[in-house]
Amino acid sequence: MPRKGFLLRLPEELLDELRGWAAQEMRSVNGQIEYVLRRALREAGRAPRGESPPPRRADRGPDGAPPDDPADS
Repeated sequence: MPRKGFLLRLPEELLDELRGWAAQEMRSVNGQIEYVLRRALREAGRAPRGESPPPRRADRGPDGAPPDDPADS
């Protein structure tokens, strides 16, 4: 799918949070923003037709949360 670039202005605090979240998820900031937007579109029932959900990361559960830590049990 072709991509188009555009300027996105964000408050510095929000960008810092996105950078941290992206680093935890091992994504670029751009990839994290795209992931969040696609997820929001799916949850709102507005995902583009024919778009399949992104593959789940192996270290995440079905809800995207990390698995329970056995050390906590």
